[in-house]
Amino acid sequence: MLIDSQDDMTVVGEAADGAAAPAMVAATDPDIVLMDIRMPVADGIEGTRRVVEGSTERGSDRPRIIVLTTFDLDEGAARAIRAGASGFVLKDAEPEFLLSAIRTVQGGTAVIAPAATAELFQHFGAGPGGDRDVLLADLSDREREIFLLAARGLSNAEIAAHEFVSDATVKTHVSRVLGKLGLRDRVQLVVFAYEHRLV
Repeated sequence: MLIDSQDDMTVVGEAADGAAAPAMVAATDPDIVLMDIRMPVADGIEGTRRVVEGSTERGSDRPRIIVLTTFDLDEGAARAIRAGASGFVLKDAEPEFLLSAIRTVQGGTAVIAPAATAELFQHFGAGPGGDRDVLLADLSDREREIFLLAARGLSNAEIAAHEFVSDATVKTHVSRVLGKLGLRDRVQLVVFAYEHRLV
């Protein structure tokens, strides 16, 4: 009811669980998927992974996935982001916040502040790490600087002030960094940085 009450949104399908989600996504081609963490048969983490894999196999753009969770430091939310979600929203969020989150993710930005994502991954630990020079070999010196600032949770405006460049220049660099590293958005950038212990 909430989503359908909006002029710029419509519900195109519903799935009962994470196992049914990929077929629903394939049949309806949604822009955004709201994925509950806790569901029967296959939970939201597995559902997220299957939706991402199914879209890749079909060669289609995968929808952006927003995970709905009960706790803001839920390990399930961290695992869902690693599986390909663009962020998470608490189930008790105000309706206006949920609608804003959907529009924000549709616009290509994370639902949650990168700093919150960083806190989430600090709380649950990181991966094995890696050689920074090897991992970031394709980035220019300026792109590396902006990557590390974005990974620490700085906004475009904060990075622009730090680097003495315009917001538009920061956006361009962030876009190039995402493309070169094969990352979808800033949440994925933070995940990558923390999993490889680059920050």
